[in-house]
Amino acid sequence: MTRPRPLVPRDDPADSVRVVGEFGVIARVLARSGTARVADVGPGDDAAVLRAPDGRVVATTDVLVEGRHFRRDWSSAEDVGHKAAAANLADVAAMGGVTTALLVGLACPPDTPTTWLEGVAAGLAAECAPLGAAVVGGDTVSSAPDSGAVVLSVTALGDLGGRAPVLRSGARPGDVLALAGRLGWSACGLAVLRRGFTSPAAAVAAHRRPAPPYAAGPAAADAGATAMCDVSDGLLADAGHLAEESGVLVDVDRAALVRATLELPGPLQQVAAALGGDPMAWVLTGGEDHALLATFPAGSALPEGWVPIGTVHAGGAGVRVDGEPAEAAAAAVGAEGTGHAHFR
Repeated sequence: MTRPRPLVPRDDPADSVRVVGEFGVIARVLARSGTARVADVGPGDDAAVLRAPDGRVVATTDVLVEGRHFRRDWSSAEDVGHKAAAANLADVAAMGGVTTALLVGLACPPDTPTTWLEGVAAGLAAECAPLGAAVVGGDTVSSAPDSGAVVLSVTALGDLGGRAPVLRSGARPGDVLALAGRLGWSACGLAVLRRGFTSPAAAVAAHRRPAPPYAAGPAAADAGATAMCDVSDGLLADAGHLAEESGVLVDVDRAALVRATLELPGPLQQVAAALGGDPMAWVLTGGEDHALLATFPAGSALPEGWVPIGTVHAGGAGVRVDGEPAEAAAAAVGAEGTGHAHFR
């Protein structure tokens, strides 16, 4: 006996997930997913099969929730794909590795247009392609009816290329604290969007599509970095994680940080002036730029793209800015707290 097909609500788009069906959605998404260099078996089977040249695999997961990490009225589908990939690729780079493949779990409302999901897949693929990585598998499910939100869970797998992983726990007194990448841009772009504007375009683009310095992670590992992490929750917050894990005191040199992030006039100063704020608040506490923060032995030649912004000392675990506690330094520039805190 043939089971009747469920009725499709009249207001569903013709290409909605409910109309196209799970396997139709998967086929459309995979058509835009690209190819991973290390995949012996790619998407389509029960699991992918990947080569692990190093013999070890770096693995990390990040979850993006609509309304919390992105908004569809602020960002295109491609933007969301780029952002979801960047958050994970940066974590692999912060270990000194290079991403080889992604696995993506997707929960979405049944009326989600498949064209939107294709856009997410295209963004994921474009962010991964320069590294030779791609989406090799995942899962799809309908999101909770009462939430209606899209949730993306992305797992990145990476290769260390023979390097020792660079942990957060290796910083030593006397080390130099250094930065690769930009800080404050995503937070600045978010401030712009929250006020209903879309310019300066560079700041808004930075929030929609972070630009982590992926190559700087392996370069730091090759140069002897003693500790490293990506800056996803804000400089003070993530420097605090590194300091705590290493049992050291990290002192940020404000003048060096200004030279590294605010020396040339740009969107941060422009927006801060318009809002009557201090751009240093975004630099110190803004997250989601996914810059890399690392420590190097004193006297080391820093790799290209890395600039010194402080020093490491004995005498407790914590962060200071020119000798001032992180909380006081954040308050002095008008920031609420030292960075992003989950579940707050």
